[in-house]
Amino acid sequence: MSRSTEVLFQPFRLKSLDLRNRIAMAPMTRGFATDGVVGPQQVAYYRRRAEGGVGLILSEGTVIDRPASRNEPGIPFFHGEALPAWQPVVDSVHAAGTAIAPQIWHVGSVASKTTDWRPDAPMESPSGLTAPGEPCGVAMTEVDIADTVAAFARAAAEAKRLGFDAVEVHGAHGYLVDQFFWSGTNLRDDRYGGPTLPERARFAAEIIAAIRAAVGPDFALLLRVSQWKQQDYTARLAETPEAMTEWLAPLVEAGVDMLHCSQRRFWQPEFPEIDGETGLNFAGWAKKLTGAATMSVGSVGMTGDFVDVFTEHRSETASFEGLLDRMERDEFDMIAIGRGLIVDPDWAEKVRTGRREDLTPFEIGALMSLA
Repeated sequence: MSRSTEVLFQPFRLKSLDLRNRIAMAPMTRGFATDGVVGPQQVAYYRRRAEGGVGLILSEGTVIDRPASRNEPGIPFFHGEALPAWQPVVDSVHAAGTAIAPQIWHVGSVASKTTDWRPDAPMESPSGLTAPGEPCGVAMTEVDIADTVAAFARAAAEAKRLGFDAVEVHGAHGYLVDQFFWSGTNLRDDRYGGPTLPERARFAAEIIAAIRAAVGPDFALLLRVSQWKQQDYTARLAETPEAMTEWLAPLVEAGVDMLHCSQRRFWQPEFPEIDGETGLNFAGWAKKLTGAATMSVGSVGMTGDFVDVFTEHRSETASFEGLLDRMERDEFDMIAIGRGLIVDPDWAEKVRTGRREDLTPFEIGALMSLA
């Protein structure tokens, strides 16, 4: 008899979030929005995952109202005339009993790896760098920063108005918010830079505080964070628990309800030198250090991580006994599933009903369409 997965299917409540289980669909860039506007294919795409039993859907990254906030033409907008098209997405997901939150985003100075398309305006970042020592675009002025903070807050307010259940800010993977965190890309000497993480986290803290003011105290606010960057998979912002506290605690104090802690492999301990090779992962340490709810993510039920698929093209399904162990220990509160839900909308229901042998391996060709 296969091991019980009941721990994944316990309800979870956090302010405006009232979820039937602990499984989220991870926010994955798909890039099929026409002129930045979602349509019937996105409605169907998200509805199928909701019907397949996930508790929470995090939309693909959607960009705020700033010049050069996106780096691919098919990334959806979350502002202006594009907003009404999100209403059918929300309604269809709710009809299937699932909650949904948009991930709001600014790519900073990160160019697309899959297209030569470039925005009309110069790309922007803390110091005009896309990676340490690699110039790209322009350094943001304090006016640019203030406008960006306001744009994030407007997007979050629109999410609440449209009936989304929460909002997530993308602060990971080397994009704009993360470029402020990273000492290699934030060389500023004003109040948005400095030698310490708390100083470089000011930009993110201002975004979070502005969003909290815009949506009120009871609307759930998530922040996705990572140590690794797409520019440098070995990068680490916090080498110690003390540094992680200095980084994340002010963001929780500013208004974050849940930290969505991205790892390439969720089972890897964050500080093995402290608690061994079976120690807490990133989400586990973030929860312990800040007291906030946390979500983990990273190659759940798959061989290899997402980066590997671009060279190996296929990931087989794999055991996730380790996930059940960590969830049963209450190491973190939720788990996000990425590739598994791209290829198998019924991933959650198959796991719930003990049909793990029927889960679908991931093929890179799945990224070529929105099925």
